[in-house]
Amino acid sequence: MTLLTDLVETSQRVGRVRGRNAKVEAIAELLARLSPEEIGLGVAYLAGETLQGRKGIGYATIRDAHPAAAATAPTLTLQQVDAALEAVATTSGRGSVGERKRLLASLMAAATADEQAFLVRLLLGELRQGALEGLMIEAVAVAAALPVADVRRAAMLAGGIAAVATAAMTGGAHGLRRFAITLFQPLAPMLAQPADDIEDALSRIPAASLEWKLDGARVQVHRCGRDVRIFSRTGNDVTAAAPEIVDVALALGANELILDGEAIALRADDTPYPFQDTMRRFGRVLDIDAMRSAMPLSVFFFDCLRIDGEDLIGRPASERLEAMSALMPPKLRMPRLVTDDPGTAQAF
Repeated sequence: MTLLTDLVETSQRVGRVRGRNAKVEAIAELLARLSPEEIGLGVAYLAGETLQGRKGIGYATIRDAHPAAAATAPTLTLQQVDAALEAVATTSGRGSVGERKRLLASLMAAATADEQAFLVRLLLGELRQGALEGLMIEAVAVAAALPVADVRRAAMLAGGIAAVATAAMTGGAHGLRRFAITLFQPLAPMLAQPADDIEDALSRIPAASLEWKLDGARVQVHRCGRDVRIFSRTGNDVTAAAPEIVDVALALGANELILDGEAIALRADDTPYPFQDTMRRFGRVLDIDAMRSAMPLSVFFFDCLRIDGEDLIGRPASERLEAMSALMPPKLRMPRLVTDDPGTAQAF
């Protein structure tokens, strides 16, 4: 059983080294030592997440549960940490606040000083040591001896690397085959590589599709017949909050669809409301009809991932964009320019 201290040491190492390959190597070394039951935990914790989320745990809870002293020797295992956090997340009812503090205090008391510091940052969502999703995908691929592209595709289809890491490392290529695009199962956003500027980006590819970046809310729209569901960037079902987007999806000439887009609240003259107003509108669950009249949502799509039973994820972006252009009018598509000229691109 892997000790939490081993993962903490890896996290510290990843935070110290600067090179991407060095970070990947450090994570892959730890993942290779984990048992099948620990892989999901290791991936989640190094990525700064827990399997339970942060339900029932806030700053005040952590502050009150943080003991003055720490354990002198590491004894906590990854599975013990997970069991403790599961108990905290499932505690409810009268006296639950005090019980959650007691459970969390017990966990903290069993941790060393370094482990306590790690747990506090993990539970507050402040663990920033560089193990982002893209890095974790590469590390899982190295640890499992699989092509990065195969692991990346499975992670996107499953909603994140934590969902596929165990299958990749225990089942290899065969383990990844069960991850397929499925209607009404939200896909993780496609990952991108950064570039210094437009010239740097265009030096890597023969031509680029440049798009506007709207300051709105990412949406993924799934449709099967008359059933439409809308998912947020984090995979939450937000269909009830955006009836306008449901109407748009139902008006498109296809029976099955998965579309990626951005929702934004626009004024009558098509200028955007401030981002905070769009997010308040997008987050409403009450008085939707009144809000729809006062601050309607618009949607602009930038990718088509599935249409009438045909998966397009493996197709070149140009083919996906062609399918989208044939499906909907320009007013529903993200403004775009395809060019290989840096000057034209910069002007756009």
